[in-house]
Amino acid sequence: MNFPKFQQMLTTLISTGSVSCIHQEIDMSNLSIIQVLETWLAQAGFVTQIELLPNQAHSSNQKANLTAILYPDTVKPTEDGSVHGGLILSGHTDTVPFDETLWNSAPLAVTEKDNKFYGLGSCDMKAFFAIALTAIEKYNRSDFKKTLILVATADEESTMEGARVLAEQNKIHADYALIGEPTNLRPVRMHKGMLSDSITVIGQSGHSSNPQLGASALEGMHQVMQDLLVWRDQLQQRYHNNAFTVPVPTMNFGHIHGGDNPNRICGACELHFDLRCLPGMARNELREQIKEITAQALVNSNLHFDYKILFQGIPAFETDSNSEIVKMTEALSGHSAHSVAFGTEAPYFQNLKCETIILGPGSIDQAHQANEFVAHNQIKPMIKLVQQLVEKTCM
Repeated sequence: MNFPKFQQMLTTLISTGSVSCIHQEIDMSNLSIIQVLETWLAQAGFVTQIELLPNQAHSSNQKANLTAILYPDTVKPTEDGSVHGGLILSGHTDTVPFDETLWNSAPLAVTEKDNKFYGLGSCDMKAFFAIALTAIEKYNRSDFKKTLILVATADEESTMEGARVLAEQNKIHADYALIGEPTNLRPVRMHKGMLSDSITVIGQSGHSSNPQLGASALEGMHQVMQDLLVWRDQLQQRYHNNAFTVPVPTMNFGHIHGGDNPNRICGACELHFDLRCLPGMARNELREQIKEITAQALVNSNLHFDYKILFQGIPAFETDSNSEIVKMTEALSGHSAHSVAFGTEAPYFQNLKCETIILGPGSIDQAHQANEFVAHNQIKPMIKLVQQLVEKTCM
């Protein structure tokens, strides 16, 4: 295989802007970076497919996933496009938004300084693609006994839509999957799930001189919040996992707004919250419980409520500590698998029946902030680890 040099690939990937954001004026298409990766992989002999996400055909910020498959000589593509490989190497192509005034260097360029590569997405997670391609460059198709699959997804930083679409399509499968998120080269086998929703209590406004003229949504929300806090305490007594720094599920009330004037009964009050759940806790069941608690809090109050999903959320993720992918990556990295607080696309690949691990260069401490970097001393060890994993799973 033949790819550009590592630093050339990293420079091209970082200079190709691919911000994803729920605010359309900031959001960017990732199609350009997908096309760059597709060109490199197709020229190396991979069978590639770029697939626009649903409802993207006429969007000005088109989003797409890339699947690139290296078939061994003995394996032929299927008519329906489904594939089962030995290993999936996956990453997301998008980055968070940035404020250039906070950077000491150009964010959409690679600056090499103090044995680090600086640039937007350097550790989260464009360097992983350059590492993965550098790692597999030395191999020939004839070396492979099982199929190798590279996946590049869209919108991990905003909606997780890219990974969710892949899971729904249910076409790519592998024995193992590695998600190259920044973990300081330490395998991660577990993270919490999360959801982010809103409750709006709706009442009746009126003059505050006579409470009988209205129904206070603010007072109703006060009762809802009290009851949800009691429920949160019950969850924390029931669910506990010492593998996490915060070993219990959490619920945060992050935003509240209601009413418009001191002398007017509050007609509507809106609460935004997030819930971080442990493995074994189902988001849909939690949402139903929240709705039931809210409804019960407002019984006989002349109030009702609307419930809105702000962010569908991320499932909690756990790969068994005795699984082969955990044992392999622990041996190759020299570190025990652990848990993290941040969410990833890993549960969607787990839904594709892959033993899944999260392991990549860089630290989450450098992600999502100005002057993001990946250190030189993370590059070669990760290249070697990818090579060893490819050899163990595909050769």
